[in-house]
Amino acid sequence: MMELSSFFPTFCSPDLLLFIAPLWIAVVVGVLVGWVWRPSWARDDKLFTFFNNNLPRPAATTTTTTVPSFESRQVYKEKSGFVTGDDFRHLWNLVEVKDGGPAWIQMMDRSTTTFSYQAWRRDPHDGPPQYRSRTVFEDATPEMVRDFFWDDDFRSNWDDMLLFSSTLEACKDTGTMVVQWVRKFPFFCSDREYIIGRRIWDASRVFYCVTKGVQYPSVPRQSKPRRVDLYYSSWCIRAVESKRGNGEMTSCEVLLFHHEDMGIPWEIAKLGVRQGMWGAVKKIEPGLRAYQRAKAAGAGLSPSAIMAQINTKVSVEEFMNERDSTGEVAGDEKPSSGKNIPKMLVVGGAIALACTLDKGLLTKAVIFGVARRFARMGKRM
Repeated sequence: MMELSSFFPTFCSPDLLLFIAPLWIAVVVGVLVGWVWRPSWARDDKLFTFFNNNLPRPAATTTTTTVPSFESRQVYKEKSGFVTGDDFRHLWNLVEVKDGGPAWIQMMDRSTTTFSYQAWRRDPHDGPPQYRSRTVFEDATPEMVRDFFWDDDFRSNWDDMLLFSSTLEACKDTGTMVVQWVRKFPFFCSDREYIIGRRIWDASRVFYCVTKGVQYPSVPRQSKPRRVDLYYSSWCIRAVESKRGNGEMTSCEVLLFHHEDMGIPWEIAKLGVRQGMWGAVKKIEPGLRAYQRAKAAGAGLSPSAIMAQINTKVSVEEFMNERDSTGEVAGDEKPSSGKNIPKMLVVGGAIALACTLDKGLLTKAVIFGVARRFARMGKRM
């Protein structure tokens, strides 16, 4: 479905940029003043000559990339498994709220006449924020929605963040695929590359669709676009009763579970997701309706949509007998009070610094930690 990066364009609003500009001006002025008034010892060329002559110099190295042969790739694939039965069981536990994770905190509950959307978030102790959403489309079958989300060729019609997609491997026995995506990020961050393994399990028309980041040595890592290694985006698709109250199972429910480490501070990512979530979600439903019309008009299936129809059958009795169990879902988050302008100034500066400094003495964590401290000071003013 929608990745976290899809929520970021709304986050880059003109109002936020208006707050960031004064902060950058202050930084530039501070650097210039510090350089003009630097102490006398900093002006001594002998100091820099000493360091240049005495610091160890790294030996010149040559980096070569060897593309594995077909046989070695087969051995690697069999060893890694890409997407296995354990991934299906993990998704099933998430759907049934049996994964043992923290409680979910509700973020959003919105709807239109033709679809509804609810979203939750939780913060694990040792990873990025995790998101759970429930979307219900009226007048849609699980098979149509499954093909829609798997169809990379059609995705560019409704997902304007997808710059490039390519199928690296496809197994016609299990339906397992390895695909490469490049997604567009806001101007202050480089684009992101994803190597995704994906596969679908079918439990009597309840589809468990697993997509996750996988290692794939045949595609060398590059400096740009930046590769996202930690990526998980999986969903359960099933028919549910229409909200019209006629008792017919003509609606389709999609339960999505998503988390990824995009290489930016998690607090900034959470703010971006919260600000841009509804704007991004609203693009999905028109895309689905266009997909339905295209198929009704006789449009053929793309190669990726054909792969979506190759599913691994699973037993309903074994995995679905506890599907009605419910988990603890906390209430809506309460918006924090305080003055917004100082906080937005500091957060805006943290975004610019965290996304433009790839290396250096200041780590992203330190930058954002300082920003949060000053933001709390601003709220008490």
